[in-house]
Amino acid sequence: MMQPAIKIGVTYTGSDEKHSNYVNWLKGDDAIEIITLSAPHTDLESIREFDAIVLSGGVDMHPRFYHNTGITYPNAPTNFHEKRDEFEIAVFNLSQQHGLPLLGICRGLQLVNCIFGGTLKQDIGPTHNAIHRFEEQDKAHGINIAKGTLLHEITGVSRTIANSAHHQCIDALGEGLTVNCGSDDGIIEGIEWTEKENKSFFLAVQWHPERMYKFHLSNLPAAKNIRDRFLKEIKQSIENRLASHNK
Repeated sequence: MMQPAIKIGVTYTGSDEKHSNYVNWLKGDDAIEIITLSAPHTDLESIREFDAIVLSGGVDMHPRFYHNTGITYPNAPTNFHEKRDEFEIAVFNLSQQHGLPLLGICRGLQLVNCIFGGTLKQDIGPTHNAIHRFEEQDKAHGINIAKGTLLHEITGVSRTIANSAHHQCIDALGEGLTVNCGSDDGIIEGIEWTEKENKSFFLAVQWHPERMYKFHLSNLPAAKNIRDRFLKEIKQSIENRLASHNK
């Protein structure tokens, strides 16, 4: 009997072109169904029907979500999307209630950090932006991965290359989170649970593994290994859920 497709909810980036990168990266050759999640079109109650969640990149979060009143800063967006912020916070909370594996990408990393009381540097400044900020295309740089972390287990390396397209980053780290990697210039590039026992899979990175193919880097550990492990965790989560249901 044919197994049903894995159902992954991916929050909408605000751009069809960018969103398609997530779809193509996740689907690969596997039987995977990608459902777009957005505040105007998604019933939050449907989150329980998914097998996993991806919090995607996109526009800056509104500063009120990290307890900052300043909305004017270098490279700030013309418009914030507070409905998206509120929606994705709710999606994250529901994913945790239902034990769904979750992957955060760029803005997704920042959002999770803020959910747990962390803060953001509103703009990393000209020196860091020269290395990290999107300018006509992504940039690429080295990252150093901490041994003993989930990310190190996944990638199997202590150093690799990642792409970059951001002008904000984590400032104060959220409670219960651990930094698993960073750039040479001191930017936090990845987070995971500090205590992983009895929690669903969670990994968040500041880069964009879904579009590392544009640098011909899609087979590097920072892209391929993360996708492979995410899908493995999803399949294990489904098996565990079915086993629990059949007891």
